[in-house]
Amino acid sequence: MEDVTARNLPPARPRVQFRKHDGWFLLLAVAVIAFDQFSKWFIRQTMERGDSWPGDWPVKIVHFTNTGAAFGILQNAGPLLVVTSLIGMAAILIYLFNPGFAHPLKRVGLALMFGGAVGNLIDRLMSGKVVDFIKFPQFPAFNLADSAITIGVLLLLWAMTREPAKQSASES
Repeated sequence: MEDVTARNLPPARPRVQFRKHDGWFLLLAVAVIAFDQFSKWFIRQTMERGDSWPGDWPVKIVHFTNTGAAFGILQNAGPLLVVTSLIGMAAILIYLFNPGFAHPLKRVGLALMFGGAVGNLIDRLMSGKVVDFIKFPQFPAFNLADSAITIGVLLLLWAMTREPAKQSASES
């Protein structure tokens, strides 16, 4: 006897879909990684650790290293930060290719977050610490990867709050 309910169901939508234009989002993530790594290399090559430039401006270029996460939390927790970075990056990739996150701003936000996470992960794996070099008064130093992650989160949140609410089947 045939199962009647299975016959009447629409075909299942794939949870992950790769589209032709997905390459642009991956290219954005690669650009973030490249700019982040180049900027950190440049700081390591041109400044001694602890130096800052210019001396009389409120915003400075500095050479600090950080073994923790954002704002100096979780200092010396390298293995934990590597594992959480890998889990976060896997989740970002799943969402990046999820049809529910097809809105371009959501995808740009995810790409920025992914590129920033990879940029900081490279530092953690290569030297056990992340180079931070942008310093505002009364604020911890940060780098381009941190900026990309922050901008990506803000874009994602903004796009999610601006998305029209989906009507349930009972309302239509």
